[in-house]
Amino acid sequence: METDGLQSRFVELLQKRDIHITENQLNQFETYYRELVVWNANMNLTGITKREEVYIKHFYDSSSLAFFIPFGKISSLADIGSGAGFPGIPLKILYPHIKLVIVDSLNKRIQFLEHLVQALKLSDVNCVHGRAEDIGLLPQYRDSFDLVTARAVARLNILNELCLPFAKVGGFFASMKGADPAEEINEAEFSACQLNSRLFKVSFVELPGDQSKRHLVIYEKLKATPKKYPRKAGIPSKNPLRA
Repeated sequence: METDGLQSRFVELLQKRDIHITENQLNQFETYYRELVVWNANMNLTGITKREEVYIKHFYDSSSLAFFIPFGKISSLADIGSGAGFPGIPLKILYPHIKLVIVDSLNKRIQFLEHLVQALKLSDVNCVHGRAEDIGLLPQYRDSFDLVTARAVARLNILNELCLPFAKVGGFFASMKGADPAEEINEAEFSACQLNSRLFKVSFVELPGDQSKRHLVIYEKLKATPKKYPRKAGIPSKNPLRA
């Protein structure tokens, strides 16, 4: 497949961040775009469907985790509330060695993701239908992953309880946020402590084009998840952990 101007720009933008992709990986991103648009016509996967915006606001944005996290050292990734597969699938395309687990509560989205995994010929990807509160209690997922991600799912004081149970001791939870997350970080300090973690760092990136601001809030898991967390499905969002 011939590379067009948008794809060449995408490749160049990643190269500036020392991420180099093959023709096959570029073809996978294009297949991803096409499948996303086709499926989105019949179900609500994303409000962003213009090709350039998908490449920048979904693919490049998802890739931005690798600007700040050494993915060569990441062997397992859990993407919680992945929706249309962001950021998990783009990261899997870029780093095929990663074992990826995607958790989403809507079965239709899981069906799309399972189809997508086949279309992209990805291996070591497990799409799990269920609530994070329930899946995070299962021994095969609990305290197990090098990295856990969530993109625009909920506020941090809720996300910590949904996501940190998946991270292994010494692992990390990276929450992708838009505007300045300082207020959320302060609000989530108690939940991070309760989930045996600490704020590791906050990184910032601007998306090409409209200079949309993105923040990456990263927590480090210090000890195993206390047995009482996560609480029953629905409770973290209705009654977030607070001091």
